[in-house]
Amino acid sequence: MPTISQFFGIVIQMFWREHAPPHFHAMYGEHEALVDIRSLEIIKGSLPRRAQALVLEWAALHRAELMEDWSLCQSKQLPKKISPLD
Repeated sequence: MPTISQFFGIVIQMFWREHAPPHFHAMYGEHEALVDIRSLEIIKGSLPRRAQALVLEWAALHRAELMEDWSLCQSKQLPKKISPLD
């Protein structure tokens, strides 16, 4: 499970051979959420409010890169790293 970004204690990962819709995993401590790249909605799990806001802000800035990484993962290729939130 490749880590594509890390910021403020949040780890963003994307897995190979994942199911639709295009999404990524955001982990913060013991919390984990799956976030739909297209709608930026949490489709499974949860994060604390502040961590969720940071993840959604980051994802909105990097949506095109996330979709590119999703395509790479679907082709069983290593996704590219994405800049963290500053």
